[in-house]
Amino acid sequence: MRNKDYHIYLTDMEYHHIIQSLINMKNELIERGRYTDAVDDVLCKFVSAEKKKVRVQYI
Repeated sequence: MRNKDYHIYLTDMEYHHIIQSLINMKNELIERGRYTDAVDDVLCKFVSAEKKKVRVQYI
């Protein structure tokens, strides 16, 4: 079965908030002494994802 592709469109501010939230979550897990592998994977995928500029037209 083929995996579905998902596309999300974020502003620069939303992008920044997501990265900061993932970093904060990783820091909390480190403080608790838990594994951060899942957060690391998501953070790497999110940062390395292709970025496209999209022009929004309002009607």
